[in-house]
Amino acid sequence: MFFFRKKIKEKKIEPSDNTLLSIGSKVRELEIKSKRLTNHLFTGEYHSAFKGRGMLFKEVKEYSAGDDIRFIDWNVSARMNGTYSKIFEEERELSVYILVDASASSFFGTHQQSKKELMTEICAVLAFSALNNNDKTSLLFFTDAVEKYIPSSKGREHVLYMIRELLTFKPKSTQTNLVRALQFLNNITRHKSIVFILSDFADEGYHEALRVAAKKHDVIGVQVFDKNDAVLPNIGLMQTKDAETNETIWLDSNDTMVKYYYQQQFLKIQTDAQQTFKKAGADLLQIATGQDYVKALQQFFIKRA
Repeated sequence: MFFFRKKIKEKKIEPSDNTLLSIGSKVRELEIKSKRLTNHLFTGEYHSAFKGRGMLFKEVKEYSAGDDIRFIDWNVSARMNGTYSKIFEEERELSVYILVDASASSFFGTHQQSKKELMTEICAVLAFSALNNNDKTSLLFFTDAVEKYIPSSKGREHVLYMIRELLTFKPKSTQTNLVRALQFLNNITRHKSIVFILSDFADEGYHEALRVAAKKHDVIGVQVFDKNDAVLPNIGLMQTKDAETNETIWLDSNDTMVKYYYQQQFLKIQTDAQQTFKKAGADLLQIATGQDYVKALQQFFIKRA
């Protein structure tokens, strides 16, 4: 949120072996953590929270007491000289789209982790939950433009590739425009899908685009924030720079009115997101850096189920 930067001569730096090893170890660490969570906590909850697209005929079996008489297959029963009923199974395969805010404000964080790091961990858990349920996953990075789109696919290698991108992707822009991300989503998907949007939602004017997306898809917003997004620390006069617009101003963080207006701006962003998602018929989770996001996700899945 607040930072200073010296202008330096740009130089192209190739990743060293140590850097690649570091990225690889982080990917592996996230894989182990996410697999443990999904295997022990989220597998059943995720499956129950997000239903398949319908029921498919599987086979017939001999009728037994308690079976639904509506599913008796009279043609098979006549041929087999007995009573047989149909068995159906859920058409499980779903497409999961994960939209990640890569704007400059996502790099802010003062409590154990940045908002970007929190979003990365949540994305990893969601991706492995989808993998365990044989669902396809897709990843989209957005700022005020669609920065990168990874099409839907299945498998462990695909999920690990997405995690690697979450850890290393560097956006071209610093600003946010959620409308463009939602419009891109609506243009590339024909069937109803599960859509997770991870952002601090420090944006305006996305109400209609979200309503259109939520009418077609099952949309869940995950609003991430830091405690110092809401409360200015008492450190006196300081120069601050907006990470997205580069606008610089001086603030007296000990001034009561300055602290009040700062907090009101944060509360407006939170409240606007709550109201916008509710009007659109979509769900919204609000999770702070350093918070137990595992508990928040589990409670959300159970509530939906």
